[in-house]
Amino acid sequence: MQPKRPVALVTGAAKRMGRHIAERLVKAGWDVGVHYNSAAGEAEETVRALQALGGCAVALKAELADAAETASLPERLARALGPPRLLVNNASLFEYDRMEDMTPDGLDRLLAVNLKAPILLAQSFAACCDRRDDPVVINLLDQKVVNLNPDFFSYTISKAGLNAATQVMACALEGRVRVHGVAPGLTLPSADQTEEEFQRAHRLAPLGRGSTPDDIANAILFIAAVPGYASDLLVVDGGQHLLPSKRDVMYVVRGEN
Repeated sequence: MQPKRPVALVTGAAKRMGRHIAERLVKAGWDVGVHYNSAAGEAEETVRALQALGGCAVALKAELADAAETASLPERLARALGPPRLLVNNASLFEYDRMEDMTPDGLDRLLAVNLKAPILLAQSFAACCDRRDDPVVINLLDQKVVNLNPDFFSYTISKAGLNAATQVMACALEGRVRVHGVAPGLTLPSADQTEEEFQRAHRLAPLGRGSTPDDIANAILFIAAVPGYASDLLVVDGGQHLLPSKRDVMYVVRGEN
């Protein structure tokens, strides 16, 4: 008999970074729960792609702003594929605001998806995983948490909160579940960024390149594969956080002050 493949839950896995992480996990021998909210067609396409790579996969719908739907995800995955061993909190909202124009509704929306949902998912994951399997929670953060600037104010607050929550959860779950943070730099074009601006921003990093989807997936696979790696923040950004700036790198390349 073939040994049972470990099971991972990746939020926002229907497209972009989430799909790349899911594909790399399947290639490394994992089965994957593909969480999505509104991208049903893309989620089913991702499931088919993962199955073609030799893994088992299932699409799981949940609105991460809904606490009950969010908390049910790990148990739903356990019923479909088996108890999850890895939770990757990848999904997040990325919206521009500054403190001057931040709104209560906007702040609530980003905190619900970027901070509250990962905490609820980690809680439910810890309740249904098998602690003998070295279960791991990995929260995708942002190099902004160690290199603050006022752009994307509510988003930054939500990720800084998740960074603190990662450390507190690691203490609370010590000896039962490892909890890690991975902080990417600029990895994929975002907002209204052009491809030229994206490439210029990448070249500004001390290494002459920013993080890539493969870099982030490799970091996740490393953490999951090393039981002796205690809970920590892994910054994967080409050194971007070593260059403090008053503006987000997206606006630095445009010469905006």
